[in-house]
Amino acid sequence: MSVKSAERVLRVFELLALHKEGLTIKEVSELLSFPQSSTSTLVKTLFEEGYLSQDALKKYKLGPKLIQIGTVAMESLDISSQGQPFLKKLMEEVQETVFMALLSDDELVYVAKIDNNRSIRTTAQPGYRKPLYCTGLGKAFLAFLPGEKRSEILDKTPLISITDKTITDRKTLEKELERYIDAGYSIDDEENEEGLFCLAAPVFGADGTIQAAISVAGPKERMLTRKDFIIDKLLRTSKQISESIGHTSN
Repeated sequence: MSVKSAERVLRVFELLALHKEGLTIKEVSELLSFPQSSTSTLVKTLFEEGYLSQDALKKYKLGPKLIQIGTVAMESLDISSQGQPFLKKLMEEVQETVFMALLSDDELVYVAKIDNNRSIRTTAQPGYRKPLYCTGLGKAFLAFLPGEKRSEILDKTPLISITDKTITDRKTLEKELERYIDAGYSIDDEENEEGLFCLAAPVFGADGTIQAAISVAGPKERMLTRKDFIIDKLLRTSKQISESIGHTSN
């Protein structure tokens, strides 16, 4: 059973999150259909405790204390932080560079890179963005996103050749993505950087949707000699990270 005062605090936070310009006590009261007297007491208490701030026009906004709490909450749910121990172990097992990426505005953004002492030079670094269609990590997203979202991304993504091996035909790419769905992992065969071979796998969240992707990358010749071994370790690691953020395997 919910506590009315706690519920009202949450409604105030949710309302002010939608009104970044701020609201007066009267506006909060009217929009939430709360009595003005109790709304005034509630809002002033939250202001005094630092959960709300007030501007010169007497409008209330979300306060600095919520930033601290939100930052901690983000860190506790940060897939990169959660995955670090698993990624480090994967790197030690395969002795190649390991990456993690998230989806951001229809591109991938690298959030983790763990180098091995024999890592090859690559343009991929944490914070860097790359297109989805020509990278192992990106193709993992395309393969395991819902079909409608995949089509939406491909509709507005020009398939430009980056190396001689970049796939620039959409039908060919889509057939390849179907194979990746069956296999459980994706491949970048020198499609983004010459000489670089990459194997990537999805990381699923509690709701069963892809939340991130991880990969192992290295020189093509060296990667191919141990491909099956690397795939085995990669898939096991992606499963472990998925489970650590709440995914339950069927």
